Amino acid sequence: MPNLPDVVLWSIPAFVLLTVVEVVSCRLHPDEDAEGYEAKDAATSVGMGLGSLVFDFLWKIPIVAVYTAVYELTPLRVPVLWWTVPLMLLAQDFFYYWSHRGHHVIRILWACHVVHHSSRKFNFTTALRQPWTSLTVWPFYLPLIAAGVHPAALAFCSSANLVYQFWIHTERIDKMPRWFEFVLNTPSHHRVHHASQGGYLDRNFGGILIVWDRLFGSFVAETTRPVYGLTKNIDTYNLLKVATHEYVSIAKDLRAARDWRERAGRVFRGPGWGPGPVRAEAASPAASPVVESAPVGGSAPVGESTSA
Repeated sequence: MPNLPDVVLWSIPAFVLLTVVEVVSCRLHPDEDAEGYEAKDAATSVGMGLGSLVFDFLWKIPIVAVYTAVYELTPLRVPVLWWTVPLMLLAQDFFYYWSHRGHHVIRILWACHVVHHSSRKFNFTTALRQPWTSLTVWPFYLPLIAAGVHPAALAFCSSANLVYQFWIHTERIDKMPRWFEFVLNTPSHHRVHHASQGGYLDRNFGGILIVWDRLFGSFVAETTRPVYGLTKNIDTYNLLKVATHEYVSIAKDLRAARDWRERAGRVFRGPGWGPGPVRAEAASPAASPVVESAPVGGSAPVGESTSA
């Protein structure tokens, strides 16, 4: 097994220090246009982060079992060397992009990821607001395991990606140098990602690199000040409700659905998808075609937009 450091564990002191610096900076040099900090919101984000450590440990048991089985079955092996680690990081970041994008445009996946977008603030504690149901992420990385990447090496790359994304959750940094903004994910790019207004929805999915968004048509530059949160905010600091509210909404929609086609759409279409009204001339509900309507909440598929 590769002997790789626990990147997240080693980064915890830096997380705490940077958060304290940001809080002090907001107090000493407040920005009237920035969202800043709010005690209950920050406490909720930290609570969700601590809870995610517990649940992620539980989810790792079946995930590691599947990854190990696939790794043992594949004849391929990628050695952990000084020059292969950057390539594995690059590959992990590529699959992270598609995982992240998928978790925005498929509602059952969005039910997991929506937790991270549920704060109306944007600061370092927002980075800690992590889901408790991350069991939906692992399938996106199976190609790496099948290609011979050791599960421990994948875990290292995923941790490095997560640690990198901590510093981009801030309003205290305006823009990085132009070359940096072109290649790497930055606070400016990630503020767009967390925004809830139309043109910013479902954009800038990159983890470390922003080039994937530029290549696959999901990049938008920050031009106007973002409005953070969801298109339909949940207005709660209850950790259990924050963790599960979209699953509850899906269950309600499934109970109210008219047919199996609508039920499938409520689960596997975009978060804002809904059936159109039944045509008046239809002889019966079963004979009525379902017409898609524009998204009305949550997150819209790439290329579509909703208003906050």
